[in-house]
Amino acid sequence: MMVFRKLFSVLTIVLLLSSCFTGCQPVKKAEAVVIHGEAQGSTYTIRYITDHPEEDLKLAIDSILLSIDMSMSAYRPDSDISRINEGDSTIVVDENFRNVFLASQRIWEESSGSFDPTVGKLVRAWGFGPDHHRIPLDSTKVDSLLQYSGFDKVALAPDHTIRKKNRNIYFDFNAIAQGYTVDVIVDFFLDRGIENFIAEVGGELAAHGRNTEKDRDWIVGIDDPLQGDEERSFVAKIKLNDMGMATSGNYRKTVTDSVTGEKYVHTIDPISGYTRRGNVLSTTILAKDCMDADAYATTFMVMGLERAKEFLKGKPDVHAFILYLDDNNEMQKYMTAGFRSLIVD
Repeated sequence: MMVFRKLFSVLTIVLLLSSCFTGCQPVKKAEAVVIHGEAQGSTYTIRYITDHPEEDLKLAIDSILLSIDMSMSAYRPDSDISRINEGDSTIVVDENFRNVFLASQRIWEESSGSFDPTVGKLVRAWGFGPDHHRIPLDSTKVDSLLQYSGFDKVALAPDHTIRKKNRNIYFDFNAIAQGYTVDVIVDFFLDRGIENFIAEVGGELAAHGRNTEKDRDWIVGIDDPLQGDEERSFVAKIKLNDMGMATSGNYRKTVTDSVTGEKYVHTIDPISGYTRRGNVLSTTILAKDCMDADAYATTFMVMGLERAKEFLKGKPDVHAFILYLDDNNEMQKYMTAGFRSLIVD
C-alpha cells in the first residue's frame, strides 16, 4: 500500500447534504452518494450528486488507487518506483508515472530546486522513509547523500524508461502523487458526466460543481494547527469550486533522536540536505490541479514565507494561505487576494 506521509489532515469537509429538487412533473431525484475507504496509507472520501445512486463506483475507484500504488508507491516492493529505486533501468513507466515525473520536473525548475522528488535518500536517512529508520547524520554524511539528489540527474527517455546518472538516486513522490491521485479521480467523475462532487484522499482534495442538494457551494474548513487533539476549530472556511486544495505543515510530524532527544521536522530542504526549521506552521494551497497544489504546499514549506510570497507574485492562479509564527511566537496568517476572495463567514 502506498503511504504518502502527510503530517496531518487539516482539511475538514463541511457538508450537510439534503435534497432540494422540485418540478412540475415527477422526476428522478438526484441523490448524494458517499464512497470511502482506505488508500495510500490513509483514507479517502468522495461525495457526489447523481441521478443513478444505485450504481456502485467504489470498485472503479479502488482500481484507480491500486493502479497508482503499483506505479508510484515506495512502500510496495513490487511497484515500478521501488524497482527503479533499486536500480532497474528496464522498467517502462505508465502514464501516471510520466505525468507526475514531468510535473515534478517543471516545479523543480520553477522553484530553483526547492521541490525535488529525488531527495528520497535524504528523506530515508532522516527517518521519514518506509522503515522510519534514521541514521546518524553529520555535515559530511549529508553532503555525501546530496550527490544522489537533483532532478537534473534524471530523465524520462523516449522509450518511457527512467535514466539516472547514478543508480542510487531514489525517487520519493510523496509530496505530489497524492494530489495527482485526486486529479485522476476528478477526471473519472467528469468523464462519467458527474459534475457535482468533492473528492478527498489523505487530506488533499478537489471540488467540482456545487452541493446541489443544499443549493450552495462546497464549503471546506481549515483546522487550527495549534489546537489540541480533542479540539475542533477552524482558522478559515472557504468555498471551493473547480479547484484542487492541499496542505502541508511541520508542527506535528517529527522524529526524535533516540540519543540526543532532538526533534527533526519532516520537510527536507533539497538544497541543503537538512530538515527545514522555519517559522511557517502550515501552507494551504489552491490550484487548478490538486497535483500542483500538493507540490506547491511542500515547496513553500521549504522556501519559507518571504520566498513563497515572491514566488506567488508570478503565479496569479495559485492561491495560498500560510500560517506562521511571528517574533513573539504568536500565530499569524498570510493569504493571497485570490484565497481571501473565497473565504465565507
